[in-house]
Amino acid sequence: MSMLTKLRCITLDVTGTLIAYKGELGDYYCMAAKAAGKQCPDYKRVHEGFKLAYTEMALKHPCFGFAEKIPNIVWWKTCVRDSFVRAGYEYDEETFEKIFRRIYATFGSSAPYSLFPDSKPFLRWLRERGITVGLVSNAEYRYQDVILPALGLHQGSEWDFGVFSGLEGVEKPDPRLFEIALKRAGNVAPEEVLHIGDSMRKDYLPARSVGMHALLLDRFKTADAVNWRKSGATVLPDLTATKDWLISEELKCSDM
Repeated sequence: MSMLTKLRCITLDVTGTLIAYKGELGDYYCMAAKAAGKQCPDYKRVHEGFKLAYTEMALKHPCFGFAEKIPNIVWWKTCVRDSFVRAGYEYDEETFEKIFRRIYATFGSSAPYSLFPDSKPFLRWLRERGITVGLVSNAEYRYQDVILPALGLHQGSEWDFGVFSGLEGVEKPDPRLFEIALKRAGNVAPEEVLHIGDSMRKDYLPARSVGMHALLLDRFKTADAVNWRKSGATVLPDLTATKDWLISEELKCSDM
């Protein structure tokens, strides 16, 4: 009996698992600045500025300001402004508004993302076999409502339910996000669920902590994968390999 017959639900991380960022952050900040009549900011400084600004915002106002009911656009506006300031760029309010609006619109579309070619076939293959498919992601509402549909991943055809941190007020690696997924899947038993992600800390460990099976994808041949395997985790290169792994007659529950 293959492992697939033992599962009722499979949940997946989104970014790094189903989709990837396209280009560099600086590409989009540069285009926005030029559209407002300003010079292209330094890519490295903007990237470093964004990392610092995003980390601080996530600590002060986690889950995109969910608890404080901060509007999504306000959360991102504060983050983007701080990113530029930390990179050494300050604009007057009118100019910044033009730059920000373009950045916000861009990252609320499919433009900065690409869909891995094996994602859609894998999700449809699961659903055709009666497996409930859930998405578990540290993302805001636009992933569910705009970005994923624009990339061709639609609720009802590629996935059944989503658990997004910006809509739940809980984010990975908090195990509660996975408990929400179990309930949303129809209160299935955790041993009947497999989670697929690309982070030991945010995906594998919290999923295992609530009793779910888990495996990791190493799409980008990260050095961390060596330690993942040493720790006993199942690590596969992509979703095509995952499909083969799931239907293998030699696969046993203990392998997960």
